[in-house]
Amino acid sequence: MRLLLNILWSIFGGFFVALQYVLGGLVLCITIVGIPFGLQCFKMAGLALFPFGKDIEHDRSAAGGGLLGTVMNVVWFLVGGVWIALSHIGLAAGAAVTIIGIPFAIQHLKLAVLAVFPFGKKIVEA
Repeated sequence: MRLLLNILWSIFGGFFVALQYVLGGLVLCITIVGIPFGLQCFKMAGLALFPFGKDIEHDRSAAGGGLLGTVMNVVWFLVGGVWIALSHIGLAAGAAVTIIGIPFAIQHLKLAVLAVFPFGKKIVEA
């Protein structure tokens, strides 16, 4: 079932969401200062491409899990994280209008949670 839902997700917009994250990550990685933020975009692109069967966990031992990660999360939130999260919430609201779209709305909400504060989190298989 996960495979079918991931294929449908990718066909009906997931591929374009992941592509936007990859392009944003590439632009951020052009500068040395933006590399950590670009890596977070790549992490979100991986989740945006095939979100079914994956969960988000806190990982304090990972890079970006300590005080520096907290500072970077605040910068991320102020610069663009809030807008990315709001766009996923809007897409979730649109998908939740139909019963068939509810699983897709849940995945957009999962992406919104990651988009708010991506540092110190990892994506794991469910």
